[in-house]
Amino acid sequence: MPGGPGGPGGVERQLVKQFDVSGDGWLNAEERAAAREFLRQNPGNQRGPGAGPGGGPGAGPGGRARPQREPAAPGPRVTPADVTNHPDAPLYDQTILRTIFIDFESAEWEAELADFYNTDVEVPATLTVDGETYPQVGVSFRGASSYFMIPAGHKRSFNVSLDLVNPQQRLYGHKTLNLLNSNGDPSFLSTILYSNMAREHIAAPRANLVRVVVNGESWGVYVSVEQFNRDFVAEHFDGGKGARWKVSGSPNGQSGLDYVGDDLAEYRRRYQIKSKDDEKDWRDLVNLCRVLSTTPTEHLEEALRPILDIDGALWFLALDNVLVNSDGYWVRASDYNLYKDEKGMFHLIPHDMNESFALGGGGFPGGAPPGGGGRGGPGAPPGAGGGGPVPIGPGGAGIGGQGQDRPPQPPPGGTGAPPGGQLPPGGAAPGGPGNPGGVQRGQRGGGVNLDPLIGMDDLRKPLRSRLLAVPSLRAKYLDNVRTLAEKSLDWSVIGPFIARQRTLIEQAIAEDTKKLSSLEQFRRVTSDQLPPMPQPGGGAGEADAPPAGPGAAPGGGMTLRLFFEQRRRFLLNHPALNQPATDPIAPAQEQ
Repeated sequence: MPGGPGGPGGVERQLVKQFDVSGDGWLNAEERAAAREFLRQNPGNQRGPGAGPGGGPGAGPGGRARPQREPAAPGPRVTPADVTNHPDAPLYDQTILRTIFIDFESAEWEAELADFYNTDVEVPATLTVDGETYPQVGVSFRGASSYFMIPAGHKRSFNVSLDLVNPQQRLYGHKTLNLLNSNGDPSFLSTILYSNMAREHIAAPRANLVRVVVNGESWGVYVSVEQFNRDFVAEHFDGGKGARWKVSGSPNGQSGLDYVGDDLAEYRRRYQIKSKDDEKDWRDLVNLCRVLSTTPTEHLEEALRPILDIDGALWFLALDNVLVNSDGYWVRASDYNLYKDEKGMFHLIPHDMNESFALGGGGFPGGAPPGGGGRGGPGAPPGAGGGGPVPIGPGGAGIGGQGQDRPPQPPPGGTGAPPGGQLPPGGAAPGGPGNPGGVQRGQRGGGVNLDPLIGMDDLRKPLRSRLLAVPSLRAKYLDNVRTLAEKSLDWSVIGPFIARQRTLIEQAIAEDTKKLSSLEQFRRVTSDQLPPMPQPGGGAGEADAPPAGPGAAPGGGMTLRLFFEQRRRFLLNHPALNQPATDPIAPAQEQ
């Protein structure tokens, strides 16, 4: 099925073959009605506990209650005649705000999409973009926490398949749209900034901002992200006929390319193949994990060169850390894409880029609704879910609030500073169980003081613990960290781009009745100005020192400028970036 949604930790429920009476590969209205009745009689894990018929999930994974909230106000009515068309602009042009119209036959489209969440059924609709109409596209809800934690009537993420009925139908050369609700990112820019910085060094999905109108009603601003599919790999790698895996976000960190034996079932459970299921590709993946995890350090680079794009992997790791990707490999050992090209070389591709730059927050304007639990967990204080003061500790939102596609989960296991390594004054806390060098207990995503050598003793993440144990590779990685800090984090370079994006969407954000954060939050986190910081004697001045807690700043949490300036300062002053990386680090050993 083209572009189907993935559920949180579950396998997509297969219904099309069962109810496709016409045999055309998709379900018409009559066939979908029969499938919905079947789901009512046979509820599965596509709904949360307590869901009623047609109502979608009643709770998140593990029975966690979804925030209760009054319905969102109706959005403005918009027609294709009301908008500016951009027929000559590429699909991911970042200088325009394109409007995407989706028209369903039924007024109860939202309940129908909710019923078919985490199944292979897509609901047909008509897509209109730049004055051109694309009939019978397939639409589904996508995401994990970005779906489960969002009540009906509020902004949820969409997947749109251009080729549901017509396999040749494309929109500016693309057959899939991923329209993300920016859950957890009040700036709407995290994915775009991460994508732009990553694409300077490795293959990564493109992204931009769009406005979405459903059945004539504006659903506001979405982040449009390129699909990791055969077209993507064909553009970036010769041929594009290799094997693709999606490594979904895992709360247990079990998909980090660590070797878990030769039983393919263990790998099939951790890695979702998106191309043809060929046993040889799985055997090659097992071999990569075996070589990465078991080869002696002094022979590791030589053994990996034929099967892993090491240079790309080092950039992948540097981006993951420097940009503090709280859904990233360094903290979750998951949530990325993997591609094996036709020569047998594996490449790492970023996936979920929405939870970066230590912005945290998210949820709803004004914080978690009464009794709702919100992003800060049950009983979180007002503002914890929406970019207000960021509490640190168990139940607090912090940087580790539930993100774009993150199921509720415990803190990660014990990873720490490099063995014998020295942390800078005022930097990350020493590692240990539940406290991985720079992540306070109960907090998941790090902050501006995240150590670039975190995880050097973590067997679950051999890309870090094994690759960076090789002195020459650690030196290259630290060079990459330095390059990103010096250039990509330079506010004089990135600030004007952020200002242009703010200007592009500010009015649309103001009109957006479905957004998951407030206009004030958007303006604050994208501001050109630094937030005020308390000074000796009770005064306030610009934020020129690290905040009291990772990701926290007085009066409303992290902002993009505060992150860029403080993260850059921390990294460029870090001892690891200012001394030769010649001494070997002992490889991680089983405890």
